[in-house]
Amino acid sequence: MKNISAIIITYNEEKNIKKCLDSLKGVVDEIVVVDSFSKDKTKEICLEYNVAFYQNPFEGYSQQKNYANSLAKNEYILSLDADEALSPELKESILIEKRKGFPRKAYQISRLVFYCGKKIRYTDWYPDVKLRLWKKELGKWEGLLHENVQLKEDVKPMLLKGDLYHYTFHTISQHIAQIDKFTEIGAQAAFLKNKKVNIVMIYIKSEWKFISSFFLRLGFLDGYYGYVICRLSAQATFIKYIKLRELNKVSEAN
Repeated sequence: MKNISAIIITYNEEKNIKKCLDSLKGVVDEIVVVDSFSKDKTKEICLEYNVAFYQNPFEGYSQQKNYANSLAKNEYILSLDADEALSPELKESILIEKRKGFPRKAYQISRLVFYCGKKIRYTDWYPDVKLRLWKKELGKWEGLLHENVQLKEDVKPMLLKGDLYHYTFHTISQHIAQIDKFTEIGAQAAFLKNKKVNIVMIYIKSEWKFISSFFLRLGFLDGYYGYVICRLSAQATFIKYIKLRELNKVSEAN
C-alpha cells in the first residue's frame, strides 16, 4: 500500500483548520502544514494534531505550496486548502484507490462550495474540478492566481467520487474584500502577459460572466445566494479588467 502526505498551507485559519484536519483522519499517513506566521490560534490548533508544522514567509500561493510539497515524506500528495474538508464519500474513494496501490498517477476531485452556510450546487462554482491527489514527483504548482498543478508527464487524471467541501465565505463582506485582493493579482498577471482590453470588451466580458453563470449554469436554482455569487463574479470580472486597463494606460504614458 502506497502512503499519502496531506499538504496544507495556512494563515489565520483558526475558524477552518479543525474541519480540515479532522476530515483527514484515517485517510492520510502524514499531514504537513506550512504556516505564514499566523497571528491567531492556527499554530496551537495544528499542534493538537499529529502534524508536521512549519512556518515560512509567504511569497505566493504556488511558491508556498511547492515548498510544502518538498517537505512531504510519502509517494503521493493530497493537497487541501485550510478551508476545505473531505466529504465521507470522497474519503472512501481515496481509501479504495489507496488499497489498490493507486493504479492512476493523478486524481481529480469535485469541489462543493459552502457560501454563507449554504451549499452551492450550480453557477460556475460547481462542479469545480481540481487536481488534488498525485504522485509527488510528477506535479508542481504554477500560476499567480487560481494556481493549478502542472504534471510533468502526459497523465490522464481519474475523477474520484465524492466532493471536497470548500467552506469559503462566511459573509458576503468577506467575498467583496477578496474580490478587491484577487482582481489586483489577476490584473497584474494579465498585464505581465501584455493583455489589452477596451471598454467594449470590458462590458461584454462582465455581462457574459453573469449571463453564463446565472442562466446557462443554472445559478438561479441556488436562490438568493446563487444570484449574489453570479452578480459578484460579474463585478469581479469588470473590476479586474478596468484595473488592467489602468495599468496599460500608466505604462503607455511612461
